[in-house]
Amino acid sequence: MSLELGVDRSSPVPLYFQLAQQLEAAIEHGTLTPGSLLGNEIELAGRLGLSRPTVRQAIQSLVEKGLLVRRRGVGTQVVHSRVRRPLELSSLYDDLEAAGRRPATKVLVNTVVPASAEVASALGVAEGGEVHRVERLRLAHGEPMAYLVNHLPPGLIDLDTGQLEATGLYRLMRASGITLHSARQSIGARAATAEEAERLGEPEGAPLLTMERATFDDTGRAVEFGTHLYRPSRYSFEFQLLVRS
Repeated sequence: MSLELGVDRSSPVPLYFQLAQQLEAAIEHGTLTPGSLLGNEIELAGRLGLSRPTVRQAIQSLVEKGLLVRRRGVGTQVVHSRVRRPLELSSLYDDLEAAGRRPATKVLVNTVVPASAEVASALGVAEGGEVHRVERLRLAHGEPMAYLVNHLPPGLIDLDTGQLEATGLYRLMRASGITLHSARQSIGARAATAEEAERLGEPEGAPLLTMERATFDDTGRAVEFGTHLYRPSRYSFEFQLLVRS
């Protein structure tokens, strides 16, 4: 690992935290790429004049964040940086591609179903009427990132499974002449069910980020209602807050 690291012993910030912050920044900025190996604890401690427990604590904090993994016979390896998604009307596919993360999609369900009361209310259709349901697993570098469930009004666009696996849903909408204008969105968290955990590569009961979004076109028509689950070790939402004048 060729990386400039250093600690400020006069700072009140704990030494392990200083080291962890520098390593995390190197991962986020791509200086440490996925698959890179860190030097062992003895090497890092020697380079920085730190104790092995301090280096071990720094590394463990990043393991717990999902940025590093310890592999027997290999060493400590960089996994992937977390995708930070700004709160704007964009798709996960576009966000991953913009971050250079090689998005891929596996379509699990692509069918027509009766609208539940929740879906009917969000889309402005009759309860029990037909809506299109699409379930997808979104991956980055071959690793599961999110489980996406979307409902769309019938006949809105051609939802071909091959196209859904080749690109993002919003791109298909735009290509069909739909102008996405606004969305109503809520974010939360809950524990993963056994099925969700298996799909996302997390233990059952692991915390997951949730997002619910109803999207509208430039005429005010509801064009999509999504309920999505994200791995918090790989994904986060960013907010910009302003003081109200």
